[in-house]
Amino acid sequence: MMSTFEELVASRRAWIEETLRPWCMRADRKELKKAADEWGDIAGRVDPESTLWTWAWSRFPQLVHEGLAGVDETHEVRLKLRDGTSVVGFPDGRQSSEGRLVLMCSAKAAQTEESGPHSIDDIENAERVDALG
Repeated sequence: MMSTFEELVASRRAWIEETLRPWCMRADRKELKKAADEWGDIAGRVDPESTLWTWAWSRFPQLVHEGLAGVDETHEVRLKLRDGTSVVGFPDGRQSSEGRLVLMCSAKAAQTEESGPHSIDDIENAERVDALG
């Protein structure tokens, strides 16, 4: 039984780090959307984009930047999709939402094309292109 406010705060922080955040990293998109609808009751007065969805995307470490909300738009990535296909591009944070990722891909004549949205459930792996050598 907790008797102090400090113990209560510590318990809440532990629950967030040991239960809620890991759940977000494993849950499928359908479950994440359910949680997002009730996020105020579950997590308190925090933005689901900066918590739930950022934690969900962190299952692919190359798509997030520690300490920043949402997907990291600064690095080109290669997504390997569960159907065996791959796509290369820069994540578009404005168009990516609710567990769906849009990439801006290089095209001919210095234009870009969109790829996606790709469901978080359909992505097997993400790696930075510049890290591939």
